Amino acid sequence: MTAANGTGTPGTPDIPGDLAGHCLALFTEVSRTGRLLRRAELERLRDLGERAAEAGHGLRDLVGVCLGATRASWQTFPGPTATTTAEVRRTGDAVLAATQAALGAVAEGHERAQRMAVRQEEANRRELVNDLLHGRTDLGRLAERAERFGLRLAAGYTVAVAVGAEPYLEGSPTPHRILRELTGRYDDRTLLLAVRDGQLVCIASDGEQAVLAAFTDLALRPGPGYRPALRVATGRRHGGTGGIVRSYEEAIATLEYAERLGLPAARLRAEELLVFPVLMRDREAMGDLVRTVLGPLTAARGGARPLLETITVQAEAGYVNAETARRLGLSVRALGYRLERIRDLTGYDPAEALHRYTLETAVMGARLLDWPDQPL
Repeated sequence: MTAANGTGTPGTPDIPGDLAGHCLALFTEVSRTGRLLRRAELERLRDLGERAAEAGHGLRDLVGVCLGATRASWQTFPGPTATTTAEVRRTGDAVLAATQAALGAVAEGHERAQRMAVRQEEANRRELVNDLLHGRTDLGRLAERAERFGLRLAAGYTVAVAVGAEPYLEGSPTPHRILRELTGRYDDRTLLLAVRDGQLVCIASDGEQAVLAAFTDLALRPGPGYRPALRVATGRRHGGTGGIVRSYEEAIATLEYAERLGLPAARLRAEELLVFPVLMRDREAMGDLVRTVLGPLTAARGGARPLLETITVQAEAGYVNAETARRLGLSVRALGYRLERIRDLTGYDPAEALHRYTLETAVMGARLLDWPDQPL
């Protein structure tokens, strides 16, 4: 049926009308014969259910159409051969069984189309995210595709990246749960979520910092049965398509610095670690600093590592010796001995402010350069 029958729009198939007519013909025949629906008939119903979903019809409407056909077929019930109460019951049972089978087939086709639509949407979203983070796609076409998701590339965006103990996989439960929670709380046109290179990436539009905070919370605590992230890093806010790439690269770099430095924090912001790109901009100079300041520690009994740990922990403890000793599992006297060895070997005294800064910077450089495991 088409719009000529007063339904739908010109040239558009009237799927509910087709379904109603098909079901009515089937149920009427079943009321007369008592037979089961055939495989080809069920497949036709699945096809109608799939086409209805693609045309935007909800499953509730299709159920109503099928039940309406059942009711209409009742006009021919109980059929010309039913003469006893038992025969009437058998005929009624056959019609209800056919209705049940028809509803199952229609629902199966509708769900099949919905699954395909979801997969296509996820594929389109994943491709868009990859192109946005790649930064080398035609900007005009990219902007057009982004608008389908409600994103205006001229606006400012911020990117957050979550990393887990194991890589995130496409279609795995945790990303789906996080996306479901985020889109349930916020307008899905203000964010994009996708798995990229085993990491979970969230892109949020300007002014939607609450989205990133919620993403971080959900990634770190997704709920029972879901795998939590180890760390979530957020880049800085930048404008335009290039800004998305820049924010993403900042988040990735922040995760890498956190891993190399062994930072315990699970929530990281790029602006908190801006000093490290500055330090590593001149790798040769950093290597020279580490070699000059910390190189003598290799002469200590047990090597440089225990003394490097002492410098790090003392800085984290605010240079309070009692707290430093507690964190290291040492007595205050043993800690004092280590501090003397650091001063004697390097010539830098942790008790002096300027010396502290030099030692801390050199230790951070050593961790970034993986020294002393890797030669300078």
